[in-house]
Amino acid sequence: MPETDPFFRGRRLRNSAWQRDMVRETHLAPWDLVQPYFVVEDDTEAKREIPSMPGQYQLGREALLRELEEPVRQGLKAIVLFGVPVHKDEQASGASHPEGVIQKAVQRIKKEYPELITITDVCLCEYTSHGHCGLVQNGSVVNDPTLERLADTALSHAQAGADMVAPSDMMDGRVAAIRSRLEASGFVQTPILSYAVKYASAFYGPFRDAAQSAPEFGDRRTYQMDPGNKREALREARADIAEGADILMVKPAQPYLDVLQALNADVEHPLAAYQVSGEYSMLKASERMGWLDGTQVALESLTGIKRAGADIILSYFTTELLPHL
Repeated sequence: MPETDPFFRGRRLRNSAWQRDMVRETHLAPWDLVQPYFVVEDDTEAKREIPSMPGQYQLGREALLRELEEPVRQGLKAIVLFGVPVHKDEQASGASHPEGVIQKAVQRIKKEYPELITITDVCLCEYTSHGHCGLVQNGSVVNDPTLERLADTALSHAQAGADMVAPSDMMDGRVAAIRSRLEASGFVQTPILSYAVKYASAFYGPFRDAAQSAPEFGDRRTYQMDPGNKREALREARADIAEGADILMVKPAQPYLDVLQALNADVEHPLAAYQVSGEYSMLKASERMGWLDGTQVALESLTGIKRAGADIILSYFTTELLPHL
């Protein structure tokens, strides 16, 4: 009889909204999501929309505090900060300065929103005059001299009050260098969210506009991963675990869901994925043209990232979607 047929039982579940939610395999919640913010080096209420990222802004510190009010009220749990400094030089000296753009922003945020998890990007590309993620000598990015600058930067963020540091540069050995510096300075409990698997992707274009960090020469393929490689991702992740990473990141997210899923099966560490600027801007452009329902495709894309194995998702859609979660 139909009542005993599993097909009919499943159909009845799908016909009831609350029953569908009860048996749904993958759920999105505010604590799954992290909102990125771009902070400029002033204490004003400046708010400049990023042309290639509709709905995203470069924000002065006071503007950022005001921008956080409504999302925090709606349940925002975590943010990640990217600095846009005025001064840049070959040594990225502003990256670790105690009065730097990120350091001062973190201090203000933790004063106003002490419970908001504040993650800081640890990279040199926003601070170097040449736009590369590492120091340059004789026209080439050099790995080992960069590690010292990255460790200095991570420590300065922790000293300012950052809850977590996120090295995104992909230099070999940077997790170990940062972990060693943090622990030697008493920051034993500060987690490291490592961009363990960061591909040399074409999806980063809008971000480089937002952070003003496009390289002036060459590209980043010498230190970011080849998009064709999956086994390398597993090796990179295991290396970062051995060096002391607490959470592993895959970036970008959508084009590399197979990599995320493979990592989920291979390691026991928490996994993060970054729905990057190009992914965001494509969906926003389609929404503005009336081709797609922006909210629904954003929710569907984030659900797919979580279903593939992400415990944490960095997404520019975060604050927009909070009322729908």
